[in-house]
Amino acid sequence: MVSEGAAISRTRTERAEAALETLTGYATPDRLHRALEQALVFAGASFAGVYTPGDDPSHLFLAESAGLPRTFYGLRDGYPAAGGSPAAQTHRTGRPLWLGPAELAGCPEARRTPSGDFSLAALPLGPAGCGCLLAVSEHPGGFGTDDRACLELIAGAITVPAPQAADDTGELPPDAFSLTMDTGRVEVGDAILRLFGIGRDGFDGRVETLLGRTVPEDLPALMSVVEADHMSIGDRELEFRILQPSGPPKWLRLRGRLVPGGEGRSARLVGTVADASTLRSDVTDVARVQRLAASLATAGTVKDVGQAVVAALRKPLQADRIALAELENDRLVVTVLDPPQPEAWPELWRSEWRTEWPDAPVRAMPTLAAALREGRARIWPAGSPLEPALAEVGPGGLAVLPLPAGGHMAGACLIGWDRPHDFAPDERALLTACAGLTGQALLRAHAFDAEHELVGMLQRTLLPRRLPRLPGAVAVARYLPTTQGLEVGGDWYDVIPLADNHVALVIGDVQGHNAGAATLMGQMRTALRAYAVEGHTPDVVVAHANRLLLDMETDLFATCGYVDVDMEQGTAWCVRAGHLQPVLRHPDGSVEIMQAEGGPPLGVLGQAEFPMTPLRLQPGTVIALTTDGLVESADADIDMGMDRLAGQLAAADPGHLGLVADALLTGAHRGDDVALLLMRYDGMAVRPLRESWTVWRVPEAVRHARRFTRRTLRTWGASRDTLDAALLVVSELVTNALVHTGGPVRLDLSLVNHRLRLAVADSSPRSPVKPASIGWEATGGRGILLVEAVSAAWGTIPVSGGKQVWADLVPDG
Repeated sequence: MVSEGAAISRTRTERAEAALETLTGYATPDRLHRALEQALVFAGASFAGVYTPGDDPSHLFLAESAGLPRTFYGLRDGYPAAGGSPAAQTHRTGRPLWLGPAELAGCPEARRTPSGDFSLAALPLGPAGCGCLLAVSEHPGGFGTDDRACLELIAGAITVPAPQAADDTGELPPDAFSLTMDTGRVEVGDAILRLFGIGRDGFDGRVETLLGRTVPEDLPALMSVVEADHMSIGDRELEFRILQPSGPPKWLRLRGRLVPGGEGRSARLVGTVADASTLRSDVTDVARVQRLAASLATAGTVKDVGQAVVAALRKPLQADRIALAELENDRLVVTVLDPPQPEAWPELWRSEWRTEWPDAPVRAMPTLAAALREGRARIWPAGSPLEPALAEVGPGGLAVLPLPAGGHMAGACLIGWDRPHDFAPDERALLTACAGLTGQALLRAHAFDAEHELVGMLQRTLLPRRLPRLPGAVAVARYLPTTQGLEVGGDWYDVIPLADNHVALVIGDVQGHNAGAATLMGQMRTALRAYAVEGHTPDVVVAHANRLLLDMETDLFATCGYVDVDMEQGTAWCVRAGHLQPVLRHPDGSVEIMQAEGGPPLGVLGQAEFPMTPLRLQPGTVIALTTDGLVESADADIDMGMDRLAGQLAAADPGHLGLVADALLTGAHRGDDVALLLMRYDGMAVRPLRESWTVWRVPEAVRHARRFTRRTLRTWGASRDTLDAALLVVSELVTNALVHTGGPVRLDLSLVNHRLRLAVADSSPRSPVKPASIGWEATGGRGILLVEAVSAAWGTIPVSGGKQVWADLVPDG
């Protein structure tokens, strides 16, 4: 008889089989992701990911994942295939691994996690060498029998693409090549190596080795093919030259097509290279257009477009002048002049030289206005009757190229010669072709410039413009945006002065590199600053930020490091939310990577705890906070990067903190944003005198507060005038707190550099209001006016749900 538990187990397994069969029957683009989601549903996993060797058999790469972020469990994007990680072991042996918390204690996967109470499963994807499925369970007992059966079903249903041959036939012909786009590794036939003059034994498999033999001016056109960002799916053909040990360069012809990547493999460029030197003797106009197109494909800004046009046309056409101008309303604004000297251009242009380049109304040049209306290239030989503004540009011949873009005219390109120039038919075709390419490039460049300016403005707005002066410390910060894609990310830092000579150091990283991540970063920075200024303890500040991020219902999460430093006592409290450990450089030069307790990243768990870890600072101690972009890359994990950072910090001179920050960023991997915050604690030269008094709600509370104030100020040596003014202020502030609020009341006295501060804290967030006017018959409302009259300054600040009303007294003389 089959038990009820077995029936339930069989039912869950059957449901998993049915779900996987449904996925297998439909070749959807997200099939792998949906298969991994079944591990979350049927096996109770909190994370599932597929690691495959891809095109580089020496490394395993994360091809797809589902569930919680991998960083929550210390998992990496890749592992060496020969390493000792569970993924590598299963990949090599083809045997599954089921590891509990005890087995993971010595593994790298468990060393940087908020909690080690999880289990890890690694299952092979087919025979050894095909990759593995990694799954994480947070259940106390790990993966049970039913869970393991479901994971084995899922691993068997995941199809890993077999490594493809260099071409479609499965064999690499002598004149063929296969280039892996994301790694730059290339396989080439023997005939290609002979064309490049490289022996098989001397070839290292890098595409840069072949590109190094290319004639420099042909390199941009060739790079437009071998870089994935500039290569579209389909066939391409290109001719280029390579340098020879002696004699003229040799012409080669490349024919290729981009083969898109799939699950577990990268996109490849495959094709052939042949000798084309017998088919041509010199550069043709087709090659010029081809090179201009390649240069414009990589031109990001309007200035880059102009420089590409000048490089492609002026020297080949032996022109004396080239001007590129944009059409803005009715004015022609010059963006590029070659040569750039004003004396090389007509007098009318020099009179309109307003800033870096001249600009003039189109109506001042009727011939140019007509060419723009017609929208086609116009050529005038030497001696043509033109208005002076154009005739002096090209007395020996002038070509005007309207630049069409997006259904309108983006501007014009003017090419002039001093000596009479004969325009051949092929030159006319060349100019017409270049005009169309340049106009479209200007349109893209304007969009890029606008986006770049928006990104720069956004980044400047969201990060602090400058760091505040600190009592007893010096702080510096650095930020480096990623050089890949949109140059805006979610890394941030902040230095927040707090009450009683406390300072909060904050650093964080929002997931992603786009405007959404940057916007969320600004919101989190503002929220943390607001919570900190309210007077909350560090753990409460971070917990409030976590709840705020959860309430925002975004798909992004953030890591954060928060350190509250007491400048008077030389102590600090550290709170981590999935972020890197702080690094301390002690005065004797020793460096310590703190093992501070931590909670999960912000926005992941609603009931998360963020424990506080105490830090002890001595004068001369340097605190370093950074994001993972500085210490983690494809070549090094976080542990190696943190050790390297600690070594560099130990060797640095803390007396020049700005130079220390610059040195730590030298050679930083720019594949991710980098934020770095350093603070050197020097200790306060003059420590304030402080005393506090709890005001009990008794009939004689004000008299007790006055007596405490009188006794304290006499001990501090206050003058009689200061004492009288202080007693008046204390009477009014304590009376207001007792009459108008409920809950506890506290009186704080502090003396810093002869400036006496009297502060009364209560549990009401409402600030006292100074009356606009008071009649003679009024029975109240004069207290704040009296405080203002005898004080140098007064105000209110929020303190942990309530407020603190303060007044400063500065003795005369």
